[in-house]
Amino acid sequence: MNWILAAALGYLLGSVPFGLLLTRLTGAGDLRAIGSGNIGATNVLRTGRKGLAAATLLLDLAKGLAAVLLARALWPGCEGLAAVAAVVGHCFPVWLRFHGGKGVATLAGVCFGLALPIGLTYAALWLGLLAIVRISSVGGMSAAVGAPLAALAFGYGEYVPALAVLAVLVVWMHRANIARLREGAEPRVGAEKGR
Repeated sequence: MNWILAAALGYLLGSVPFGLLLTRLTGAGDLRAIGSGNIGATNVLRTGRKGLAAATLLLDLAKGLAAVLLARALWPGCEGLAAVAAVVGHCFPVWLRFHGGKGVATLAGVCFGLALPIGLTYAALWLGLLAIVRISSVGGMSAAVGAPLAALAFGYGEYVPALAVLAVLVVWMHRANIARLREGAEPRVGAEKGR
């Protein structure tokens, strides 16, 4: 029963579409009709409202962090499952017909919740590569792949399976970005609006 409760908590927290809610509340329009149509911070940035994008990123991160910390407090040992469920909830929210974001910010929160060294490694990879190449998808996918490796390196082997599953999920959610990267058509952050 604890596993079911942890998974349900994680999914429900993860499925809160903060990007969509914030853009609607501030009159920025329907986020699903802008750019990639995703509900994450990168797509919110395409509205031209940097503050909204920052708020979306922080809230999406916070829901991943909350899912892990609450699961650990309520059902110790179930935080890995709650972590997976939170990112799945963000990517496939039932409220939006299972069309959500790509999970990068929520996975960041999950990583910080699981262990600080994992979270710091994730943030360094994500933000470091974003600063260097200016391509959001490259930073996000690299951080996701680096998370299970960081867990293994820092002695948190119990979280490697969950983080490996999430790395695969995040990369799969970026499959269209990967195609554009191969074509040299992936937009750089700040260079242009649109897809």
